[in-house]
Amino acid sequence: MRRQVLLFVSMLSFSAVFGQVSYSVPEEMAKGSLVGNVAQDLGLDVKRLRSGNGRVYSGDSGDYVELHTERGVLLVKERMDREALCGDTTPCALHFQIVLENPMEFYSVTVEILDINDNAPTFEKGEIKFTISESVAVGAKFDLERAADLDVGMNTLQTYLLKPSDNFLLKLQNHADGTKNVEMVLQKPIDREKNEFISLILTAVDGGEPQMSGTMQILITVLDANDNAPVFTQPIYKATVTEDSAKGTVVTAVSASDADQGLNSKITYSITNTMDEVRQIFEVNQESGEVRLIGRLDYERKRHFQINVRARDNGGLTDSCKVMVDVVDINDNEPVIKIMSKSAVISESADTNTVVTMINIQDPDAGENGKVQCFINDDIPFLLKLTTNNFYNLVTESELDREMASEYNITVTCSDEGVPSLSSSVTLTLQISDVNDNAPVFERSSYEAYIVENNTPGLSIFTVKATDADWNQNARVSYILEDSSVNGVPVSSYVSISADSGVIHAVRSFDYEQIKDFQFRIKAQDGGSPPLSSNVTVKMLIQDQNDNPPQVLYPVQTGGSVVAEMVPRTADVGYLVTKVVAVDVDSGQNAWLSYKLQKATDRALFEVGSQNGEIRTIRQVTDKDAVKQRLTVIVEDNGQPSRSATVIVNVAVADSFPEVLSEFTDFPHDKEYNDNLTFYLVLALAVVSFLFITCLVVIISVKIYRWRQSRILYHSNLPVIPYYPPRYSDTLGTGTLPHVYNYEVCRTTDSRKSDNKFGGTGGQNVLIMDPIDILDVNDNRPNIHIMSKSNMISEDAKPNTVVTIINVEDADSSENGKVHCISNDNDYFVLKSTSEQFYSLMTGSQLDRELASEYNITVTCSDEGVPSLSSSITLTLQISDVNDNAPVFERSSYEAYIVENNTPGLSIFTVKATDADWNQNARVSYILEDSSVNGVPVSSYVSVSADSGVIHAVRSFDYEQIKDFQFHIKAQDGGSPPLSSNVTVKMLIQDQNDNPPQVLYPVQTGGSVVAEMVPRSADVGYLVTKVVAVDVDSGQNAWLSYKLQKATDRALFEVGSQNGEIRTIRQVTDKDAVKQRLTVIVEDNGQPSRSATVIVNVAVADSFPEVLSEFTDFPHDKEYNDNLTFYLVLALAVVSFLFITCLVVIISVKIYRWRQSRILYHSNLPVIPYYPPRYSDTLGTGTLPHMYNYEVCRTTDSRKSDNKFGGAGGQNVLIMDPSSTGTMQRIQSEKSILDEPDSPIEVRNSFYVYWPQHYHK
Repeated sequence: MRRQVLLFVSMLSFSAVFGQVSYSVPEEMAKGSLVGNVAQDLGLDVKRLRSGNGRVYSGDSGDYVELHTERGVLLVKERMDREALCGDTTPCALHFQIVLENPMEFYSVTVEILDINDNAPTFEKGEIKFTISESVAVGAKFDLERAADLDVGMNTLQTYLLKPSDNFLLKLQNHADGTKNVEMVLQKPIDREKNEFISLILTAVDGGEPQMSGTMQILITVLDANDNAPVFTQPIYKATVTEDSAKGTVVTAVSASDADQGLNSKITYSITNTMDEVRQIFEVNQESGEVRLIGRLDYERKRHFQINVRARDNGGLTDSCKVMVDVVDINDNEPVIKIMSKSAVISESADTNTVVTMINIQDPDAGENGKVQCFINDDIPFLLKLTTNNFYNLVTESELDREMASEYNITVTCSDEGVPSLSSSVTLTLQISDVNDNAPVFERSSYEAYIVENNTPGLSIFTVKATDADWNQNARVSYILEDSSVNGVPVSSYVSISADSGVIHAVRSFDYEQIKDFQFRIKAQDGGSPPLSSNVTVKMLIQDQNDNPPQVLYPVQTGGSVVAEMVPRTADVGYLVTKVVAVDVDSGQNAWLSYKLQKATDRALFEVGSQNGEIRTIRQVTDKDAVKQRLTVIVEDNGQPSRSATVIVNVAVADSFPEVLSEFTDFPHDKEYNDNLTFYLVLALAVVSFLFITCLVVIISVKIYRWRQSRILYHSNLPVIPYYPPRYSDTLGTGTLPHVYNYEVCRTTDSRKSDNKFGGTGGQNVLIMDPIDILDVNDNRPNIHIMSKSNMISEDAKPNTVVTIINVEDADSSENGKVHCISNDNDYFVLKSTSEQFYSLMTGSQLDRELASEYNITVTCSDEGVPSLSSSITLTLQISDVNDNAPVFERSSYEAYIVENNTPGLSIFTVKATDADWNQNARVSYILEDSSVNGVPVSSYVSVSADSGVIHAVRSFDYEQIKDFQFHIKAQDGGSPPLSSNVTVKMLIQDQNDNPPQVLYPVQTGGSVVAEMVPRSADVGYLVTKVVAVDVDSGQNAWLSYKLQKATDRALFEVGSQNGEIRTIRQVTDKDAVKQRLTVIVEDNGQPSRSATVIVNVAVADSFPEVLSEFTDFPHDKEYNDNLTFYLVLALAVVSFLFITCLVVIISVKIYRWRQSRILYHSNLPVIPYYPPRYSDTLGTGTLPHMYNYEVCRTTDSRKSDNKFGGAGGQNVLIMDPSSTGTMQRIQSEKSILDEPDSPIEVRNSFYVYWPQHYHK
C-alpha cells in the first residue's frame, strides 16, 4: 500500500495546538486497514491520545476513518468508494479533525483517496444504429456515443478501437477538460448494392492495470441520397443560470443548419450525455433547440454542467456541440455552528485567553455568501477569536469572579455576507467553579470572655463566628487554636475550640491563684486548597473562688521527727513562745486569715493572737506545769464558705536541753535490724534451693542409668521361632454339568408377522361402481408441522438466523389448498416463505436476553377458501445468555474503618457487585488485585472472600505504623471469556489507647542516684525540674497529665498537671530534709487510661559537698526493704515446699514397691497350666505332633521368682507329665541374664511340650 504523509504543525498563543497531516490511501480498503500512524506523524504521545479523550470530528462527512487511541493510528472504519464519494472530482479527499481535551487541541487531517481500476468503461446502450446514404462522401463524420468510466487518471477511458475498419476509421478529438469526442469517419465509399447493412464493434479501453474495456455494437443501414450533414452555428455554447431558477427556465438555445432541402434538411436535437445526471436536470427541444431546466440545481453540489447536444437530419447525418452551463450561487444556506469541544465548567482562576469552547462554522455557499462572521453577546468576560478558516475559539477575556456571577449564558451568533444575510446562533451555558480566593471573616475584631475558676474541664465558655464568601468546600470554616504559650505552657492545655462550631471549651480547671488572665488567637480556616485563614484575639479573664484553705508555713509539720519550742520556767506573762505563720493563695476577703486555739494541754497557760498568730503565755510558768505541752491552732479564712487549716505546736517547758531530750526520745527500728533480716533470708533461700536441685539431679541420674540397662536387655539374641499358618484341603468337587444356561422366550406385539397363520372369515363382498367426480369444499384446516425447532437461541445470534422450519399442508385443492402464514407482530423475529408450503422463522434483529428472556411466537396459517379456515401454533423460545455485561459495583469507591489491634481474620467490610447476565455468567467472584502498601503486598494486609465480597483483615493493624492505605478489588463474572470491573477501597485505621506514656526525662538509671539540687534560699514557685514524657498514640489518647503520687514532703513541692513542671509551693527552710524523694505519675486521657511513673530525687542543699555526704550511702527506703523481705520469704517458702514434696513422693514410691515385692514373694497360690486346642497337621508328618506357644512376662520383681531365663542364643524346653500335677523341670544354658528391679522388659519364649503316652483333644 502506498501512503504519503505531509505534516504541518503550528503553535497558537491561546494554548490550542493546530497541526495538519495528509495521507494517501487507495480506495476499497478493507475495514481496519491502516491509514497512518497519526501519533508518530504529529509527534504525539499515545498516552496523550488516551488522556485527552482523542476522537475524530468529521462534521457532515461520513465516518470512514476512526482513531485507535491505544496504538495512535488511523484505521479504515467504512469501505471508501472514490466514485461514490467524489465522482469525477480530483483529487478526492476526506477532511476531518482530531480533537484532544485537557488542554484542548485539534489537528486537521486530510486523507486523499487514490483511484484504483475497479470500473470498466461502459456504454449507455449496447448498440447504436445509423442510417447512412451511400452518397455520403469520403471523410464524412458520424458522431458516436462516448463510453463512461467512473475511474479517473490513468484508470479512466484512454482510447477507442473500431473493428472491422474496412470502410470506417475512428477519429478522436481531445478537449481541454480531458474528454474525448469520438467520431466515425468514412474512409472508403460504401455501396448499398454490395453491402446494405454494416455491423461494427466499438471498443472503449482504459489505462489501468489490469486493463478493462467495454463494447458497443454499431449497426449501419445504407441509404441513398442525403449527403449533407447538419452543422451547428458554433461548436461550444456558454450559459449561466442561478441555482434557484424554476423548472422550465430556458438556459440557452442551440442552432444547426443543413444544406439539404426537404425532409433531408429537417433537423432534430437531442442530448447525448450518458452516465451523468444532465438528462435529469436539462432537456433540449427537438424542434427549436432550446435547452430548458427540468430539475433542481444546487450550487453546493455541482457548479458546472457540460451538455452534449446532437443535431441529426432525416438522412442520419449528425453534428454535435457542447453547451457549458455555469450555476450561479445564491445565499440559500445559513451558517451551521458545530461545537467541536466544550467545557461545561471553568475555574474562576482561569488565566486570560483560556480556551473554553472550540467552534467550527460551515456555510456551503460560495463567495460572499459563504463568508461568515461570528460574535457573542456583550457585557461578559469572554471573547470569540478566529483561529483558522471557519474555526473559532471562545476564550476568557478577563479575570472571572464566581462570587459576582456563577453562571454565564453565552450566545454565539454567526452571519454570512450574502444579500439578504442569513444567520444562526447557539447558546452555551458555562458554570464558573469556585476557587478559594476569599478568607473567612470574623464577626468582631476581638473577643473578651469570662470564666469562674475551678470550672469543670470541657465547659463551654464562648463562641466565635466567621463567614466565608466562597462556596461549598471552600466556604466550610474550621476553627483552629493557634500555637502559643501562657506562662511557658501551650495554650492548648488551657482551652480548646470546636473545629466546626467555634465553641471554645476549657481543657482544664482554671486556678485564679496560678493565672488571672491570658489571651490567645483563634484562626478561622476554610476548606479550600490551599486554605485561607484569618485570625482574631480572645482575652480570657479568670474570676476567683474561695477554693484554697490556708497553708501553714511555720511551724513545719514533719512525719517522724518531733520539733518543740522551748519555754523556760522563768517565762513571764506575755512571753512570746512562737508565731504561727500561714498564708492563703486566694485573693480579696478570701485571703483574710484569723487564728484560734482549738486544743491545748493547758488552756490557762497559752493564747493565740487572732490576727497575727502569735502564741504567748497568759500567766506565769510554774514548776508544776508539764514539760510536754501540745497546742492545736486552727487558721481560718474569710471566704464563703470559709476554709481552715490546723497546726500542732509542741512546746517544751524546761530550762535545759537534756531535760527535753529525755521526754521526747522515741525512735523506730534501726537500719541494722533490716539488714540482718535480709541476709538470713537470702542465706536460707540459697541452702534450700541447693538441696532441692541436688535431689532432682540424683533422681534424673538414676533414671537414665536404668533406662540404659533396659536397652541392653532389649537387644539380646534370643531365637525367633516362625509361625506357619495351616493349609486347608480343597473342598470343591467336580460335576457333570459345569455350566448352566437360562433361556427366556417372549411374544411381542408383532407376533402376527411370524410364521403362524390365523384363519379369517370365509366370505368376500365385491362392489363395482361407475366413476364419480367429487367437488372439493373448504373443509380442511391447514396442518402446521414443525420440521425443525430450536427451543433455545443465543442472544448473540445474528439477524436471519433460522430458529424453526415449518411445513404447512392443506388437504383441500385449488384455492382452498393455498395457504399463507403470518406471525404475531414482533420486531425480533420474522416468518419467511422459503419454498412452497415451507416457512422459516428467523431472527429479524439483534436479541438481548436482559430485555426479554423468553418469546411466545404465534404462527397463524390461513387458506384462501370461502370461508377461510386457519390454524395456529405457539412456539416458546428461550433466549440463552451470553456474557455481555460486566459486573457493576454498588458504589464507585468504598471507604472502610477498622480499629487497630484487631484480631487477624476479622470481617471489616463488604463490597457488592451485580451482573445483569444469568446463571454462570452472573456469578460474581471477588479478587484482590496485586498491589503493594509500603513495599509489602496488599494481600498480607487484607483478603477478600471470592464468593461474598467480605473483606477480612489478614494481620493485626497498628495505627502508629500505618494510618491508611488503599487497594483495588476486581469483580469478575463466571463467563467465558470473563468480564470484570474494578473498585477502589480506602482502609482507615482508627487509634486505640494501646501505648503508655514514655518518660524521656529524668532518665531512670539502675544503680546510680541522680538528684536535682534546690538551694535553701529557693522562693515559692522555684522550678526544680521538668518531667518530660510523650505518648505515641494520637488525639485525646496522647493528652498527658502529671500528678504527684508520693513525696517525702508534700507541702514543699507540686507538679504542674499539664506541663510536668516540679516547683516549690513554699519557702525552703533549714528544717527541710536534704534528701527528698518524689514519685510522679504520668497518665494519658485514653479510655481506659494508661500511665507511667518516674522517681525524682531532690537534694535540698546550698553546696555540692553537703549533697555528696548525704547521697554517698543512699539507703533503700522502707517500702523497698519491705518488698524485698516479702519476696525473699515467699521464694524460701515455695522452694521448701517443692523440696519436701519431692522427698515425700520418692519415699512413698519406694514403700509401695517394697510392699508389692513382699506380697509376690510369699504367695502360695498354685500354678494352673493352660492347654491350647489341637490343630490338624497341615504340613505333613513330623516328630512333634503338638506345638504350644506360651507367653511369659517379667515383672519388676522377677528377680525374686523361681524362673530363671537363659541368655542370648539359648532355648527353654518345658517337659510336663500328663497328669498336669508334676513339677516343671528347667533346662537352661549356663549363662543367665541379670535382672534389674525396675526393668519393664517383656520376654517371649516358645516351649515345645511332648506327651509321652497319649494326648487329649
